[in-house]
Amino acid sequence: MGHSPSRAQKTHDAVTFLQARFGREGDAQRAVGAKAYMKSALRFVGVTQAQLRAAARDYVTGHPELTRSDLHQLSRAAFATDAFEVRSGAIAILERKRKLLTEEDLSWQLDLVREASCWAHVDWLATKVIGFVVSDGPLAKKSLRLWARDPHLWVRRTALLAQEDALRSGTGDYALFAQIAEPMLVERELWIRKAIGWVLRDLSRKRPELTCAFLRQHATRCSGLTFREASKHLDPAVQAELRALRG
Repeated sequence: MGHSPSRAQKTHDAVTFLQARFGREGDAQRAVGAKAYMKSALRFVGVTQAQLRAAARDYVTGHPELTRSDLHQLSRAAFATDAFEVRSGAIAILERKRKLLTEEDLSWQLDLVREASCWAHVDWLATKVIGFVVSDGPLAKKSLRLWARDPHLWVRRTALLAQEDALRSGTGDYALFAQIAEPMLVERELWIRKAIGWVLRDLSRKRPELTCAFLRQHATRCSGLTFREASKHLDPAVQAELRALRG
C-alpha cells in the first residue's frame, strides 16, 4: 500500500519539478536577454511565459491534494533559490490555486514580496495572488492602508497594485485606492509613480470620470510620469484640459 507524500516531499518535489522542467526547456540566448531586461541578479535559464504557465498547470494537475500549507511551503522553498523561473513557477502555481488562499495567508505572501528582487515577481504577486485575496475580504482591505505606509518600497507598490485588476474591470474600491495613493504622490520612487499611473490608466478604461477627477484634484502634485501614464487613454480634449491645470 502506497503512502501519500509528506509536506516536505511535496515542497522538494515542486522545486525539483520546476528546475528539471525549465532546465530542459530553457534557451540560453533568451536567458541573457531576460536577465538584462529585468536588471536582476537572479539566475535565468530562458523560458517563456507560456512555458512557465504550462509547467504550473502540469504540476497542479499532478498534485490535486495541494493545501494552503503546501502552497506556503513550496513558495518559500522556491524563493529560497536564486532561480528567476523557479520563483516565477511558484507564483504561477499560487495563481492557479489562489481560491485556496485566505486572509490568513497574506502575511507570508507579503514576505515573498519583501524577498522578491525584481518588479516582475512583485507585480505578479500583487495583482494575481494578493489582489485576489484582498478582493474577497473586507478585513484584508484594511491591510492595504498599512502596507501603503510600509517603509519597504515593494510593499507600498503592492498596496497600490493589489486592486488593479478589479478597478480595470469596473469593480474594486476606488475610494480606498485614492486614499492610499494620494499621500504617495510626493514620492520620488519611479516604481511608486508608475504604479499610481498604471492603476489610474486601467481605471479609465471603464470609469474615465474617476481618473479625470483624481487628476484634476491632484494636477499639480502628480509627477510627469504618473500624469502621462494615467491620462494615456483619456479623450485628447480632456488631456489638454488637465495639462493646462498642471501649468
